[in-house]
Amino acid sequence: MGFGIRTLWAIVVIVVAAIVVFMTGGPAPAIITLVGGIAAALVASEGVPQKDEEQASPEDGRGPLSPLLEEALDAIVEPVLLIEKGQVVLANRSARALLGAHIVGEDARIAIRHPAAADRLLAKGGVTEPDQPISLVGLGSLEQRWEMRVADTTGGQRIVHLIDQTAHDAAERMRVDFVANASHELRTPLASILGFIETLGDEAGDDPEIRARFLKVMFDEARRMQRLVEDLISLSRIEADKYRQPAQPVDLVDLVEDVHEEFLDSGSPRAADIVCDLGQDLPPVVGDRAQLSQMLHNLIGNAMKYGRADTPVRVTLEQDDAKLRLTVADQGEGIAANHLPRLTERFYRVDSGRSRSIGGTGLGLAIVKHIVERHRGRLEIASEVGVGTTISVRLPIAKTAAKGVSEEAVTKAQ
Repeated sequence: MGFGIRTLWAIVVIVVAAIVVFMTGGPAPAIITLVGGIAAALVASEGVPQKDEEQASPEDGRGPLSPLLEEALDAIVEPVLLIEKGQVVLANRSARALLGAHIVGEDARIAIRHPAAADRLLAKGGVTEPDQPISLVGLGSLEQRWEMRVADTTGGQRIVHLIDQTAHDAAERMRVDFVANASHELRTPLASILGFIETLGDEAGDDPEIRARFLKVMFDEARRMQRLVEDLISLSRIEADKYRQPAQPVDLVDLVEDVHEEFLDSGSPRAADIVCDLGQDLPPVVGDRAQLSQMLHNLIGNAMKYGRADTPVRVTLEQDDAKLRLTVADQGEGIAANHLPRLTERFYRVDSGRSRSIGGTGLGLAIVKHIVERHRGRLEIASEVGVGTTISVRLPIAKTAAKGVSEEAVTKAQ
């Protein structure tokens, strides 16, 4: 059994008195009486709360423990509870925010309403190492997922630690979906190529017309796989550099003109529909020229693919305070509002059949999003069904090139 702080002080007083008696050669009745009274008072006051240490109100969500312990647990960002005899005697700030301040003093099974949690909270103690974690779904909100860890103290209390696994589980689902989608996107053209090769190996290969048609399909499918692999590699490289902000000034006006020329030289029938409206004397942005070029190719290319034929693809560039705003707008079928939040997800398609038929990989806007994030910019997508889609990108301008913009605004934009 441990000693309280006042009991320890009583022992100290007795020891000091013993030393004094030894050095003075004999006890004095007055000293013995005084020492005994002090020691008795200290021991008797053990466990009696002092005025400044009294238990806080239940509304505060604090149990009858030392303020230092409560403050230490409040500093932990994840929910932590201390349970004694089946009741919650302490809950830190995060736990009170998640479960409510009223949980202090309640049965632990009511505070954490979950069958698996109840079994663990009622299990007999005796262990000092953390037990196996329990997964809790729907605690706090339907989307949240928590990992509960329980450990017993030597004093018979039970410490409950809740770890938020929501983001981790979401990332794991994205990884699984990504692998599944990538495998599907590669398997489909590969199966087509293998099928045509097998057919050409039979008598169909002797017919020049059939052979030419099959070879064209095989070439198109191989190119589709090549584009997909290139986009995957590109996306991987962009993500690897996402925390390293570019530092070189890039003339975005010059870059837009270069990309426009490349589309014109490509021989695309829709290249002539590109209309550029570029502002005058625009400052450069801080960026990676190769990635910004890829971003422009993806945005303008999408507008050409999904816009109606013989309608303009407008590319606008203008200064917006401490940023440059690039806007690419098309006049096409548009996108329903429920699809807009997911457009930048990998392999997400509004119309899978149409996207594949025009050569899309499902990674274009995902690449654009990661490029914009790396450049500390902002991506906005607006669309109206039957009218068209407008995508805007705002990028910070270079500090040294800011004209008529306050230093504070430029710093904030970057």
